[in-house]
Amino acid sequence: MLSYRHAFHAGNHADVLKHFVQIQLLEYMNQKDTAYTYIDTHSGAGVYALDGGYASKNAEYETGIGPLWERKDLPKGLEQYLALVKEMNPSGKMRYYPGSPYVADKVAREQDRLRLFELHPADSKILADNFRKVEAHAAEQGQRASTRGRRVLIERGDGFHALKTLLPPPSRRALVLIDPPYEDKQDYRKVRDALDEALGRFPAGMYAVWYPVLQRMESRQFADKLKRLPAKEWLNVTLTITTPGPDGFGLHSSGMFILNPPYTLEPLLRQVMPYLVQVLGKDAGATFVIEKGTQVTGAAGARAVNGAPRMPVGNARRASPTSGTGSLRLPGQAPAGTPAAAGPRPAAGTSGRSARPGTTRAAGTGKTGPRRP
Repeated sequence: MLSYRHAFHAGNHADVLKHFVQIQLLEYMNQKDTAYTYIDTHSGAGVYALDGGYASKNAEYETGIGPLWERKDLPKGLEQYLALVKEMNPSGKMRYYPGSPYVADKVAREQDRLRLFELHPADSKILADNFRKVEAHAAEQGQRASTRGRRVLIERGDGFHALKTLLPPPSRRALVLIDPPYEDKQDYRKVRDALDEALGRFPAGMYAVWYPVLQRMESRQFADKLKRLPAKEWLNVTLTITTPGPDGFGLHSSGMFILNPPYTLEPLLRQVMPYLVQVLGKDAGATFVIEKGTQVTGAAGARAVNGAPRMPVGNARRASPTSGTGSLRLPGQAPAGTPAAAGPRPAAGTSGRSARPGTTRAAGTGKTGPRRP
């Protein structure tokens, strides 16, 4: 199925979460001199016009980058994200939004390698054209180009299959971003199978998966299935901006699931996620959840954002639908008899929207979130 076009959704709240986290992962990889390989299995078009075409039809960027555009009180991490977006809009008007390939090209270093895959024929061509334009502009400004054919390789093809040939990378360092459209429910299985095989080939790699939080069964069970993968550690973060509608349609929430996450990510998320809920949230249903765990035990304690005591909730591998506080539960549902830990109420922003609680849960039976409607 190739009907999905990300241009309809460019710059929405899910993109904000995805690209903010992507930048943090890339920056962590940059801390070592050794080169790494960045693999984007579903690259999209790379750059999206917000003032025309597909993006202007639904204007989903108004739920994401739009409310952040003029903010002056951004927490650490979001500042870098917004600066990157504004760099491609030198006029100051919000006209273009970067996709994950553009983000990777801007943050990765000269010695790092980008391997970009896109199966949709139109988007694959647009991606290649956009990189040629970026390189031409960089050359005009006297900046480094991406040295096509060596530093950046763009291929129309199945990114899942590409992992089999690219892992392990020569430098034994890699960041993999997996972001399929989830228009086909088989995408959930493909993601998990691809990760399972990738971890077998290269267990030390860092793997980041974006996923939608919807009412479909495959989506409800997705995060818990990823928690069972043989990675040393995992971290799961979700951002919900509104209460889901009664019809179950629309993207109200999304998540980023990271296998072998950097230790620097969780503390930064605890600072940024309450802010995103405050600024992007539409109603009292807006919230966030942070979970983390280990492959050895299946459960790891996670402090609440406000420093509350740890809340162990059991092991996902042994959870039973009728086992009390260790029972299986739906996304966002607290364990029986155990209140969810609430994050601090952030200061109200200039929009006048009241702050809403976020949540940090211990790993295990905690369940959090298909994609885009």
